[in-house]
Amino acid sequence: MKVGQRITAEVTAVDLDEGRASLSLAATEHPELWAFLKSLHDGEILSGTIAAIERFGVFVALDDGPDHPVFPGVGFITIPELSWRRFEAASDVVQVGQRVSCEFLQFDTWNGEARLSLRAMQPDPFQTFADGAAVGRTLRGQVTKLVPFGVFVQVADGIEGLVPLGELTWTPVEAPGDVVRVGDEVTVVVVEIDRERRRLVLSRRQVPPDLR
Repeated sequence: MKVGQRITAEVTAVDLDEGRASLSLAATEHPELWAFLKSLHDGEILSGTIAAIERFGVFVALDDGPDHPVFPGVGFITIPELSWRRFEAASDVVQVGQRVSCEFLQFDTWNGEARLSLRAMQPDPFQTFADGAAVGRTLRGQVTKLVPFGVFVQVADGIEGLVPLGELTWTPVEAPGDVVRVGDEVTVVVVEIDRERRRLVLSRRQVPPDLR
C-alpha cells in the first residue's frame, strides 16, 4: 500500500477516547470469510480436522465455511486451549488429520480466524478434584518439578499442587533439592484450593507425625 492510495475497508472497532477507528482491508478482500466469522457465536461448537501443528498453536480446517486465504485452516487453537493437563508439545494432544470438535471463543479480526478451545469440550479435572478435596486433607503424591520457591507434587491424574519452600520442612532450607528430588513419593496436606485460578497449595511441614 502507498500513502494516498484509496481503499475500501470495514470498520472493526472504534475507540472514542483515542479518537481512532480500526479498519480491516482483509474484510473487504475476503467478504465470504468475514461474513462466516461474524456469524459465529461465543460457545458455539465447531467441528473440523487438524490441518497443521505449530509451536504456537494448532490450525483447524473447519467443516463449514470458506477456506482461509493464507493459513492452513480458519480455526486456530492456542497452546493453553488444547488441554487441561500438562503436556510438552501440541503433538502430544492432537495429530494432523485428527477430527475434533471445539468451542468457539472469539473472532480474531487481526488474523481473520476463529479462535477455538479444545479443552472446553473436556471436563476440568481440577474442578472434579476440588469437589472431593478439602483443606486439611492428607494426600500422597509424587514430586514432579523443583523450582526456587518450592516443589510441585502430583496428587491425582492431571492434578499438581505447589509445596512452597517454607512448607517443605520444619527446618529452614535454601533450596528444595536439599530436601526432595524429582520422583520422590511424599505425603502432603491440602492448604488452599483456589477454583478460579485452578491453584492448589500443599504443605509437607503440616503433615501429622504419624502419617509422614
